[in-house]
Amino acid sequence: MDAWYGKARWTLWLLPLALLYRLVSCLRAFWLKRFAQKKIPLPVIVVGNITVGGTGKTPLLIALVSHLQARGFKPGVVSRGYGGRSAHYPLLLNEQTRAEESGDEPLTIFQRTGCPVCVGSDRVASAHTLMASGCDILLSDDGLQHYRLGRDIEIVVVDGIRGFGNGFSLPSGPLREPVSRLASVDLIVLNSAREMPLIPYAVHSMSMQPVALQPLLAGKAKEFFPDGERVHAVAGIGNPERFFSTLRQLQWKPVTHVFPDHHNYGVGDFQFAEKLPIVMTEKDAVKCRAFAKDDWFFLQVEAALPNDFFTAFDQLVDRSLLSHFSKTDIQ
Repeated sequence: MDAWYGKARWTLWLLPLALLYRLVSCLRAFWLKRFAQKKIPLPVIVVGNITVGGTGKTPLLIALVSHLQARGFKPGVVSRGYGGRSAHYPLLLNEQTRAEESGDEPLTIFQRTGCPVCVGSDRVASAHTLMASGCDILLSDDGLQHYRLGRDIEIVVVDGIRGFGNGFSLPSGPLREPVSRLASVDLIVLNSAREMPLIPYAVHSMSMQPVALQPLLAGKAKEFFPDGERVHAVAGIGNPERFFSTLRQLQWKPVTHVFPDHHNYGVGDFQFAEKLPIVMTEKDAVKCRAFAKDDWFFLQVEAALPNDFFTAFDQLVDRSLLSHFSKTDIQ
């Protein structure tokens, strides 16, 4: 992945495969949208990206769920549940669900928002499960390329630091879909941009704001460490450097430990030579509570978005609701 963003020359040798990938993905998208897409009788909001790796979708989705709840809606979240294995699907999360069953991101969303979250490879079946549970609006986590599930609103998150890398499609570059795909989505959110990249479309800026240092074991939130505090920083996410950078901005000195995205942690992963507090992401924390110690914490962050984003978002939601009500009246 570093080669895509470092623009290594050897990735050019993979361009024929990238062209084949783009052709197959375009044909697949056309087929699904034209012949296999299933419409849900509720507004469906898709939050996704056009690149592989972490862009900040989960904090944005949590912010959208909280905003909809404040408006009086009963939102539900559909997720693939990557990294989880359950005996049955669709899996509707509850207080006893473990990350090994649901995957880390769905469990994080459920624990932060309390809204119904349903996991499964069949997103249409998950959507129907959420409808039966009383939801009146649905959000699809990382579902931009899952065209079988119809959608009313598409929101794309762009990594404001890494951008689109070398601009090539998989496997030569990080793109799942071409940058031109952004022309057809409803909202583009640029996460943690150091400078405005060359995106020829209107964008809304988003930043990650640290709000609390939470213990993995039951207890009250801890005050932030003093400046210069050395900590073990653990990250098994798509873009760990963003997390480490946040810790440095808090004036801490992280000893970094990078694990694969969606890594299933065990006690052996934390046998560090130096005795220091451990700080990880919230997504990692849901998989480590069973064997956590008193000095293990996760940094809780929230997505900060401008008011004009939520104004535009509310207009899209209201328009979608009106459309669904009109169809119901006609039927």
